[in-house]
Amino acid sequence: MKTDESTQAVTVFLQNLPGTVSKLKNRLQRDYEQAYPNLGDLVRIVLDEEEAKAWELSFPHLFLPDLMEAHIVQLGLQPVAARHENVLAPTGFNEIENYQPVLALCG
Repeated sequence: MKTDESTQAVTVFLQNLPGTVSKLKNRLQRDYEQAYPNLGDLVRIVLDEEEAKAWELSFPHLFLPDLMEAHIVQLGLQPVAARHENVLAPTGFNEIENYQPVLALCG
């Protein structure tokens, strides 16, 4: 049944979400600590604050990079060019090797 499949997909998503956010947070921490090696403690504090805010929103993994960037800018620092790739999609998921336009009739 579609309902069972949908429920199962949501359950799997919710089970994987904390790990996904953790991986994203580690990547952001690494990127910002490389950009600002003398500010490691500040980076960790800002990340912790913004992670808490992100969890209050519906999809924390989508908002955390932007919240972190906005906070860094408020501190007068430049945001890093972090890789904002989709951590939920497999590598190469968005790549189309042989793109050809297709016409479709709707009616």
